[in-house]
Amino acid sequence: MQQLPTQTITPLSHAPLPELDRITELAGGLAGQFELVPLLERVLGNAVALLGCESGSISIVHESEGYYRKEVDQGVGCHQGQTFPLTEGLTGQIVKTRGTVILDCYASVPSGHIDPGDPRWASAVIGVPIVWDGAVIGTFAIFSNGPGRIFTAQDASLVELFANHAAIAIMNSRLHQAAAAKEREAAVAGERERAVQEVHETIGRSLGALLLHLDRADKATPGGSPSIAHIDSARVLAHEALFDARRTVLGLAPSGLAGRTIEEAVRLELDTVRAGSRTGISFLVTGEPRELSPVVAYQLYMVIQEAVANVLAHSRANSCRVGIFYDEAFVRVVVEDNGRGFERRNVEREVGSTQGIQLGLHGMASRIHYLRGELHVDSTPGWGTSIRAQVPYSSNGDASRDRWKVLVACTRPLVRAGLVRLLETSEPSVQVLGEPATLEDLTESVSLLQPDMIVLDETLLGPYAQARPASGDTVERPVVVVADQPTDEQLALSASSGIRGFISLSSTSAEVARVVVAAARGDALLDGAVFSRLAEGREVPQDTAASRLTAREVQVRNLLAEGLADKQIATRLGISVKTVEKHVGAMLRKTGARNRTMLVTLR
Repeated sequence: MQQLPTQTITPLSHAPLPELDRITELAGGLAGQFELVPLLERVLGNAVALLGCESGSISIVHESEGYYRKEVDQGVGCHQGQTFPLTEGLTGQIVKTRGTVILDCYASVPSGHIDPGDPRWASAVIGVPIVWDGAVIGTFAIFSNGPGRIFTAQDASLVELFANHAAIAIMNSRLHQAAAAKEREAAVAGERERAVQEVHETIGRSLGALLLHLDRADKATPGGSPSIAHIDSARVLAHEALFDARRTVLGLAPSGLAGRTIEEAVRLELDTVRAGSRTGISFLVTGEPRELSPVVAYQLYMVIQEAVANVLAHSRANSCRVGIFYDEAFVRVVVEDNGRGFERRNVEREVGSTQGIQLGLHGMASRIHYLRGELHVDSTPGWGTSIRAQVPYSSNGDASRDRWKVLVACTRPLVRAGLVRLLETSEPSVQVLGEPATLEDLTESVSLLQPDMIVLDETLLGPYAQARPASGDTVERPVVVVADQPTDEQLALSASSGIRGFISLSSTSAEVARVVVAAARGDALLDGAVFSRLAEGREVPQDTAASRLTAREVQVRNLLAEGLADKQIATRLGISVKTVEKHVGAMLRKTGARNRTMLVTLR
């Protein structure tokens, strides 16, 4: 009868060992080092060497979120960078027992991640929790070189000492990252102040000169002339532009928040809404109100405004509750109604169908993401909808990421205006610099405004590609083309030029924002409708390199074809973003595709 593997649980201990001299030397060598992976690789390498082994791993545990990440992996299945639920693997067992685990055979681990054909499948293993301030922040595992060795309590004590070093390395790295983030925020704040002054002076001078010329034109125009009315209107608009530009540049709130707290502004907004609606709306504020930064107050005000607008337009509710809640770390807003609700799957797919409610949800999600907060949407058909958002008080917007500067060039005014409005309302990371309608306007705008990327109408694509060399513009800018049915010529051009994506007139707001942001980042995506039309009727021999893709690579490619970003693919498949990037790189090598756009068209 085959003997079952045995398991021993030992308490954490720190017994002195002869190897303490080497451990002390390691601790001294860690001083002043803050890059996490190299630190953990050094700790793991020393532990493996002292135990006379060859394999081991260190994982970072996120217990409250229910998952862990294999941070460092030395010869154990090459899982480095991948994430797993805490119900799986040796790490799950360590966290569950909250103590050191010694197994005579790894095969006894429930839901393990090592293939039965791997030599470590039958090897002994030590698993030790990495603890800081009473919380398990990681795990440390060492494998024997084969089934012949059994680990002892003394071996476990040695691994526990290395686990302490790993804990110090992890916390030092986190503290260093936090300090570096504060340093960057301070630098960004200083740069913003400088930019504020510079922009204020530039805009102020230009608008001041405009008002001066309008006054001179008014004086030079004979009385009773019909031009006077137009001059007066232009003067009013110029004054408003000067006021709004100053307010925007200084990071102040829109007129609804001017001179008011967010509570006062929301009350005023709800009073206005009640006057024209039969829906009963209540408003509640709990906790001690705090002064919010202008950008946080503005974005939360807009979230509440959009959520209430969705209730009135789509929910058919007879009551709606709005709340602002202050606690120690976060400010939270809640908008709940007792309306008809909607199917949960519509939200899980990606907030952004053509329905108004989905566009509003996508806008709210973008705003809260910009503030580094969280948005939760719960809805049940027939039982209403609850929208909850929380934002840290320290948030000042995504200061570490500049907004992508975009030109929207389109010969059709309605399409152009729609794209501009869609990007401005649904994607906070995008700033539309201009809306050129002709090739001449486009080339001049590129020269003057220096955008990060361009969204082009297909009618301007060819002329712009021909005119660009003569314009002297040598900067390679990503281009997204608005085309319902991209031609083979346009697709071929995308492989050798700056075209990074296609969107169609039937694209949803989420698809447009996703393709534009992906292009600005240097990725290439098609929206779902464009990809479907390309896939239909394009036959590729089955013996191509695409047929050699692994099952996981096919999954990643299919999700890319849906227009999902790497982070969304990682969430959908339960893997890390880094792993997604590795799969994409492997597919590009196997297929010979030059970019992701070409990759998703291969079959």
